[in-house]
Amino acid sequence: MKIDFEKSGGLVPAIVQNADTLQVLMLGYMNAEALKATQDSGLVTFYSRSRQTLWQKGETSGNTLSLVDISIDCDNDTLLVKARPAGPTCHLGTVSCFGSAGPEGLGWLAKLSDIIQTRATADPKTSYTARLLQGPLTRTAQKVGEEGVETVIAALVASKEELVGEAADLVYHLMVLLAAKELSLGDVVAELEGRYKNSA
Repeated sequence: MKIDFEKSGGLVPAIVQNADTLQVLMLGYMNAEALKATQDSGLVTFYSRSRQTLWQKGETSGNTLSLVDISIDCDNDTLLVKARPAGPTCHLGTVSCFGSAGPEGLGWLAKLSDIIQTRATADPKTSYTARLLQGPLTRTAQKVGEEGVETVIAALVASKEELVGEAADLVYHLMVLLAAKELSLGDVVAELEGRYKNSA
């Protein structure tokens, strides 16, 4: 990875993206030293243009960014940093510096996966997800089967709206079943990506 730091006076923009939801979290700047500090520590580190010094994201707030991957654009002068945030990224307390809304579209499934994980230790009297995760695996597996059948029936004889509802139930219960086996939709996506690459 050859980065052209000199093009912009020693600094390059670093766009930070949530590695799971793909939501853009913030924009910072890195010099060669900040990039090395990020790679060495595994925590995203920037160069502060106002203070003219390195600063590790979350060094005072605790809202760090754990590095997953760094890639460079076609002009070798902008970085895309994929990371996993510990808490809100913005100093205003929002998940992203580009607004208070969380991930949208397919990225929201990664947030749902996190929600399911947090419900694993919730009170089963008040949380349906907790009841599934803390109950027998056979019950969760059965629910996936039931929702699968209901989705098929809806596809054949019901409206599009009803099909969407049944499909949502199926995806949710499948995600709970995967969580019960310490897996996620991310593992399923990786399998599908691998199959596509192998078939190309």
